[in-house]
Amino acid sequence: MKNLTATALVAISTLCAFVSGSVDQKLDRAITIDSLGACQGISYQNGRIFLYGDREVGMIREFKMENDSLVYQHKEYKLTQNGQDVINHPTGIAYNGKGPTFIGNSIRLNAEGTKWKAVIYNINWEGLQKNGTLDGNLINTIDDDACIQGTRPEYVKYNNKWYVATADYGDHGNEVRLYDPEKLAKAKNTSEPGVLYKKFTCTPWVQNLHWIADKGQLVLIQNKIEGRQWRFTYVDLKKSIETGKQVVVSQIDGIDRGDELEGFSFIGNNTKGIAVTSSRKNNVNFTTTAW
Repeated sequence: MKNLTATALVAISTLCAFVSGSVDQKLDRAITIDSLGACQGISYQNGRIFLYGDREVGMIREFKMENDSLVYQHKEYKLTQNGQDVINHPTGIAYNGKGPTFIGNSIRLNAEGTKWKAVIYNINWEGLQKNGTLDGNLINTIDDDACIQGTRPEYVKYNNKWYVATADYGDHGNEVRLYDPEKLAKAKNTSEPGVLYKKFTCTPWVQNLHWIADKGQLVLIQNKIEGRQWRFTYVDLKKSIETGKQVVVSQIDGIDRGDELEGFSFIGNNTKGIAVTSSRKNNVNFTTTAW
């Protein structure tokens, strides 16, 4: 940070604090996975890997690791209802195997990107996988009007209770918010009483979130500038909630890629992970993390 101006340092200090900790994350190799459109994220669920994107319609494809290869399982789920595109720009899958499953949708309403509509869908996850579409599997549609710009749901645990975390993408007023999943599942708007539990400020350009349960850390998957370059910010969730601003354990800026980082997940342990981008080539990237 030695090159930052005093004004910039003051601005950053109002958004976050740092605690001692070190995480080293490096890019091992990149591959190209087709038929995703612009890949928007990854969800890892008990050995199953779901990549989601915004092809001609919003969609999800299932993969698994076989040795060092990511192998397509010939299972595709379209986020449509009655043939109509519903979740056209999926931006997060909140799944914990216990509570409701939520999928986010962040919709740009103008070319300038100053107006957004953010929607969270409560879906029947098992039914979606069985039928391949949202027909009969869309339980509730929630307007995320408590957001500032976009939504990207991810389950986290705080004080032994599950919450659905989400974050904003823009360059000002950014927050991580925690919603009560039971209230969220039945709500029409996230601004309804009792839905929002806690929130804290965070730095800009958060594309997605990833929860590391055994470390109590939330990874903010970010761009360094709007729509470009990679940043991983590991924050202490408990301390961030208690202070009202992100408490950073480690920030990874060293992966030299100029494309748009969209999502990340560890796959089975806290060492090997997959980062995805919206690029047409090299959109799936294998990483190694040392703690």
